[in-house]
Amino acid sequence: MPTVPISMRKLKEILRLKYGAKLSHRQIARSLSISPSAVSRYANRAAQLGIKQWPLPTEGDSSSLRKAFSQTKVKMKKHSLPDWAEVHKKLRNKIVTLQLLWEEYAEQYPGSFYSYNHYCRFYREWSKTTNLSIRQVHKAGEKLFVDYCGPTINIINPNTGETRTVQLFVAVLGASNYTWAEATWSQHLEDWVMSHVRCFQSLGGVPEIVVPDNLKSATLRACKYDPDINPTYQQMLEHYNVAVIPARPRKPKDKPKAEVGVQLVERWIMARLRHEHFYSLASLNKHIQVLLKRLNTKKMQKMSYSRAELFVQLDAPVLKPLPKAHYSFTLLKKVRVHKDYHVQIDNHYYSVPYTLLGVQLEARVSGELVRLFNKKQEVALHPRCRTCGYSTRTEHMPEAYRQHATWTPERFLEWAASLGNDVHDYILQILNSRLHPE
Repeated sequence: MPTVPISMRKLKEILRLKYGAKLSHRQIARSLSISPSAVSRYANRAAQLGIKQWPLPTEGDSSSLRKAFSQTKVKMKKHSLPDWAEVHKKLRNKIVTLQLLWEEYAEQYPGSFYSYNHYCRFYREWSKTTNLSIRQVHKAGEKLFVDYCGPTINIINPNTGETRTVQLFVAVLGASNYTWAEATWSQHLEDWVMSHVRCFQSLGGVPEIVVPDNLKSATLRACKYDPDINPTYQQMLEHYNVAVIPARPRKPKDKPKAEVGVQLVERWIMARLRHEHFYSLASLNKHIQVLLKRLNTKKMQKMSYSRAELFVQLDAPVLKPLPKAHYSFTLLKKVRVHKDYHVQIDNHYYSVPYTLLGVQLEARVSGELVRLFNKKQEVALHPRCRTCGYSTRTEHMPEAYRQHATWTPERFLEWAASLGNDVHDYILQILNSRLHPE
């Protein structure tokens, strides 16, 4: 470079801050409003001239120093590029950017580093050599991708010999690729929701976002941009303070981690269990956890670390804590009040205030209770009954029905007895003379 594009005063300030104040190139650049690469160029020239201290040697004036700098060219050394796998790993931290990593790289190799544009281009080229799922940079603790495997596993009833298929639920953390799986009897709502709960407990925390597919247990209405989330599923996620962003229909690239995780579970777990016979769900899940641990602790292809190591370094420290209150499965469903002021839930009928005829209510069904709400206000509470029949509360009836309900044979006999034994016997004879007391 034939000329020095900065003033002699600024050049001396660079040398003072570097050798006197011991500041980094980035700190010097910010102080003098120049680029870190400019600081590195002049530091490179100073090193060639043997200048490595402050204050400067007394011999020589400013003009001779300026001439020496102008006649010195930056010597670019061929340096090995960064470990791109390590760069990709660091990018998963929420506060780390490619710009920051390049600045640190430039500071580490002063005068022999690639420009920011070249750095980014090399990183993009490296990412193309890996599988598709790694091209997306997932921030630590941000997303958990969930799905079911396509193939199933059979469980044999030890008493009857009958076989029953079970489903495999798979969850994968975006940053570390840490994988969790378990077998459930079905993909129905309760199994789907409780698999999430057990997954959160196993991870020891919760992510910010869950990315499911558009199965019916997750979404009531699949939509490309605004799907309707199943209210029971939504309530569980609210309990854990987790957002849900379902993948778009027929868009597998929205959940590449789940696609790859499912494939790994099928190949590394289901394939190894294909010759085994299982007689209980608990026994199958015990075998799955053993193979799952092996999958998470083995080194990943093209990486020098395992999913378990990445989980400890990246995801585990930033996962949100589990809520103190334990989650209990509660089914939420819409029910409409019939003309007899009852609502139907699982072939049993529960009464509500008769003034709500025809109104659509929200039922919250837990293990022991049925609670009914109208616009978030509780209007009825019943013990849950799993047999066919009616559960009717007197206070829910109209006044006329309520009075009629008190006209029972026992009431008449009690009244007759208060008037004497003869009256009691006479009333009893009248009641017994008819087929039905009514």
